[in-house]
Amino acid sequence: MAIGPEILNGVYGATKAFVLALSQSLHHELAAKGVRIQAVLPGATSTEFWDLAGNPISNLPAEIVMSATDMVDAALAGLDMGELVTIPSLPEAVDWGAYEGARQALMPNLSRARPASRYQGNSASA
Repeated sequence: MAIGPEILNGVYGATKAFVLALSQSLHHELAAKGVRIQAVLPGATSTEFWDLAGNPISNLPAEIVMSATDMVDAALAGLDMGELVTIPSLPEAVDWGAYEGARQALMPNLSRARPASRYQGNSASA
């Protein structure tokens, strides 16, 4: 939900996005001090959460539901590998790398003295 907040309700996705952003920020601030941070972004995991939320796990396609044991094992393997972000079901780590690379490429352009040229001269006259 942290990178796909539109999948479920807004508040749930927003809280997950916050945890991811906080993890990335803490990693940036604390890595030089030897503090390891890991954000785990699991998909649907077979826990009692679903029943408590009023949507039994049996309502979900079995092919998208990971056992809690497998999710935890993958998360710990990601921690051992030094991953900042672990997505237990993601087949190719290069896909996360591409996503993160695109995010990093935005950084130099997030704050500038002038609007981007596509916004200049396009506003409607009052």
